[in-house]
Amino acid sequence: MSLGQQQTTTSSDSVRWGILGTGAIAAAFAEDLPLLGDAKVVAVGSRNQSGADAFADRFDIPQRHGSYAELVANPEVDVVYVATPHPMHHENALLAIGGGKHVLVEKPFTLNATQARDLVDAARRAGVFLMEAMWTRFVPNMVEIRELLAAGALGDVRTVIADHGQSFPPDPEGRLFAPKLGGGALLDLGVYPVSFSSMVLGSPSVITAVSDPAFTGVDAQTSILLQYAGGSHAVLTTTLEARSANRAAIVGTEARIEIDSVFFVPTSFSVISPDGTMDRHEYLRVGRGLRYQAAEVGRCVREGLQESPGMPLDESVQIMQILDEVRRQIHLVYPQEQSSD
Repeated sequence: MSLGQQQTTTSSDSVRWGILGTGAIAAAFAEDLPLLGDAKVVAVGSRNQSGADAFADRFDIPQRHGSYAELVANPEVDVVYVATPHPMHHENALLAIGGGKHVLVEKPFTLNATQARDLVDAARRAGVFLMEAMWTRFVPNMVEIRELLAAGALGDVRTVIADHGQSFPPDPEGRLFAPKLGGGALLDLGVYPVSFSSMVLGSPSVITAVSDPAFTGVDAQTSILLQYAGGSHAVLTTTLEARSANRAAIVGTEARIEIDSVFFVPTSFSVISPDGTMDRHEYLRVGRGLRYQAAEVGRCVREGLQESPGMPLDESVQIMQILDEVRRQIHLVYPQEQSSD
């Protein structure tokens, strides 16, 4: 297949995945994908051959490439999953798009909104599918929550509350603390609450953020208040210094939804009426939950769609714009951005 030529599949084909990157999230994806009957990982690409071989041996992947360029040139790959650290998403996804591949890009979509717009423009010009891997959008509980919201089951939504806090030991070499790798709580953890509020309420009119830094200068804890034109609020917090409840709630005039911990994985939730009546929605969790986004990619590719209605490209850009504004307010600038000024 020549560069720029779109890779296509038919409705009867198994979607053939190539994984670009060999880190923890790539491994989680490789573990989950076999739970789908119509998808398989056929190739992996790493920065070196030894890394590709080790990952391929671990997950029984038949083709292994010692460079990302070799992976995207593989004619047997339909979709490339970009699973590198987020400062590399823009470059790696452009490489895959240039190879005519459909692309799933790990969240956050890019390092900033400028890169996000560039990716979207490139994919639309090339006519390939592109999606941010905000896998939470496609787990069963979130699908049903969106259906309840669309049906007006909560009345008018007034408040969204969400937090994501994990405890990471201070490590100057660790990805979460490294400025050059886009470290900090906001982009790695806070993207989940921000995307959740975007899913429920859309684009805010006012953004207010406060933060405290980690020892390396990235944000250790950030809290965000989003205000919307209709008077709704979203109250969001994220930290990499402590394990939080990791719960979320949507409060409406007719009822509220409380999502169990951890809110962004396949889990259960309750719909609670003003009189306290509770309707429980339980789900049996199988796997990590990453396969649901892969199923959505497969569906869209088979139907000839270039983006998913569940995670639209313009919304991914909008979310990056929110994160950019939060970073502006908390004075978080990454080395790549400083050097490009």
